[in-house]
Amino acid sequence: MTETFALGGDLPVNRLGFGTMQLTGPGVWGFPADRVNAVRVLRRAVELGVNFFDTADSYGPNAAEQLLKEALHPYPDHVVIATKVGLTRQGPGRWGGDARPAYIRRQIESSLRNLGLEQIPLYQLHRIDPRVPLADQIGTLADLRTEGKIRHIGLSQVSVDDIRAVRRIAPIASVQNLYNLADRDSEDVLDYAEKTGLGFIPWFPLATGQLARPGGRLEQIARRAGLTPSQLALAWLLRRSPAMLPIPGTSSPHHLEENIAAASAELSDADYAALI
Repeated sequence: MTETFALGGDLPVNRLGFGTMQLTGPGVWGFPADRVNAVRVLRRAVELGVNFFDTADSYGPNAAEQLLKEALHPYPDHVVIATKVGLTRQGPGRWGGDARPAYIRRQIESSLRNLGLEQIPLYQLHRIDPRVPLADQIGTLADLRTEGKIRHIGLSQVSVDDIRAVRRIAPIASVQNLYNLADRDSEDVLDYAEKTGLGFIPWFPLATGQLARPGGRLEQIARRAGLTPSQLALAWLLRRSPAMLPIPGTSSPHHLEENIAAASAELSDADYAALI
């Protein structure tokens, strides 16, 4: 992995990262049945060149952050940890939201402990809370940045108008929206991120929808390029924009190695264009 992107202008990361949600238990609840395997996967990711890990306090909750600490702490200097705040958990597969200032402040302390960090490199608002004034949510994150508890602020699942409104309150380094071959509703957000120097982190990057049907275009192109459909999906994302930072997650060492290999895949102009 040689292509990098500088988050916030000062945190260089290899463009293919790792998302930790799939390392938790069923329904993104609790620890996995095989905790040793989860630790092994995280350590292997670093060996393969991954230095950008995305997690959230709601994954488990707390489990994914604690697994990162167990596997990688003390973190190598080049490893960048991103976590998120703003979603709450009521049980397996159940999610709520809370971005009140008091909640954000309580959760930053929890994440710092869980991760074993004194400062979180990238702290992302998992969702803007419609019940809380935007200035209160972002203002709290800006205060935490001033206090040195976070280095950069990120947003998740937002519109271009949302980003502009937030940037009137505080600088941000990244945006994390749903984006993949099958779902490109955030195309305008990606273009805005690229033009303004923001990292764009596509969540659910391996979804391929009808493109992946047997005998379909994705399968044909993947076979011609000597790739799996998942590798092709990642290679396409990496080529789509220099701001793109996919974070495919897996609990399988084999799938991890397959995913990482996509970073060095080269798509022909024709194969890339066929998937636009």
